[in-house]
Amino acid sequence: MKKIKLNSIKLVGYVMILTIASIAVSCSNAQNKNEASTDIKVDIHTAALTGNLEAIKQHIAAGTDLNSKEPMAGSTPMITASVFGKPEVVKALVEAGADINIQNNDGSSALHTAAFFGYQDIVEVLIKNGADQTLKNNFGATAKESVSTPYSDVRPVYDYFINTLGPMGLEISHDELQTVRPIIAEMLQ
Repeated sequence: MKKIKLNSIKLVGYVMILTIASIAVSCSNAQNKNEASTDIKVDIHTAALTGNLEAIKQHIAAGTDLNSKEPMAGSTPMITASVFGKPEVVKALVEAGADINIQNNDGSSALHTAAFFGYQDIVEVLIKNGADQTLKNNFGATAKESVSTPYSDVRPVYDYFINTLGPMGLEISHDELQTVRPIIAEMLQ
């Protein structure tokens, strides 16, 4: 059972890699129908990725679909902001009524990604606003299960993220992740 769960967690990590990589490719091409008629210069997915709160607020005011999924991996702006540690973007999207429980193509929600990447502040916002902690991704893991695996078992996945997504703005450290993962697991009781 432990080996199956570990393999599932590793597989989740690798699928998340593909998801995030496709976000980067899609962000430059994704244009919401509502965006075409505005003067907003940054699409909502790129704004979420970069933490451009001003552009997010412009999209909210313009009526952009806050739940739009980028075409390759199905990530919403909230999921993207949760991957890249943008708590102010997550808060703005939640307050504007974005669906907190939408899942991307691999079944991960914003809560899954925020927990996995160790963003305690985002996890707190999501829980406080009713994120469904029982949601399972396509590999059968809840957000809690994604941070309950021994760190040494998932460190290679984090190394890959650091190397490939660091240039896009992903900032995570092994020391911080080792410290915060058990805290987040407790939050997700």
